[in-house]
Amino acid sequence: MKLGVNIDHIATLREARKEGFPSPVDAAKIVMNAGADGVVFHLREDRRHINDEDVYMIRKAVSRVDFEMATSPEIVKIALKVKPEMVTLVPEKRQEITTEGGLDVVKHFDIIAKTTEKLQKKGILVSLFVDPVEKQIAASAKTGAEFIELHTGDYSRNGKIKPIINSIKIAKESGLRINAGHGLGYNNVREITGISDIEELNIGFSIIARAVFVGLDTAVKEMIQLMV
Repeated sequence: MKLGVNIDHIATLREARKEGFPSPVDAAKIVMNAGADGVVFHLREDRRHINDEDVYMIRKAVSRVDFEMATSPEIVKIALKVKPEMVTLVPEKRQEITTEGGLDVVKHFDIIAKTTEKLQKKGILVSLFVDPVEKQIAASAKTGAEFIELHTGDYSRNGKIKPIINSIKIAKESGLRINAGHGLGYNNVREITGISDIEELNIGFSIIARAVFVGLDTAVKEMIQLMV
């Protein structure tokens, strides 16, 4: 199972004082050198943490990028220029602290399908961040996206893994590949790693928080060891 490390909160710390550091680009290099399989970041419409310059510099600095974004035409245009290995489409609300739930693929099917097609024409894999809900998984498959990323927020809070397992079965039967993430940390990742059909976990906040005490290199290596 692969590990993608979300480095948004390195940029959050930088923006707290507007000092120009710590550098998300430096963080991306450390994460990859520590053994992570890829770097994840979310370019939000309000640029609250990662900004446009970060995106281009990270793309040049590392070999594998998962670009999280909403279906905003402005952000899609940037992704088409940057050409990350993967784009993960996520919902976005200005007032939220972090992403609060999965995409409503059923409600927004047309724009999600059109965005997926645009990205795929540039050779970009597309993943849809969805709750472990059957109708959302079924709609995701119909968009033509290659992957879903299952929202693990409920599992992270209540430890109930059955909805994740059931959703994986539905996704596989629909021809989708599966990633997972949100709220995962050192205290709850082990059970998830026992599910062989998940290809990659995307983890950010817990690793960055741990890095405050042990350093980013060590924090990534500790997570990898738990996953192994």
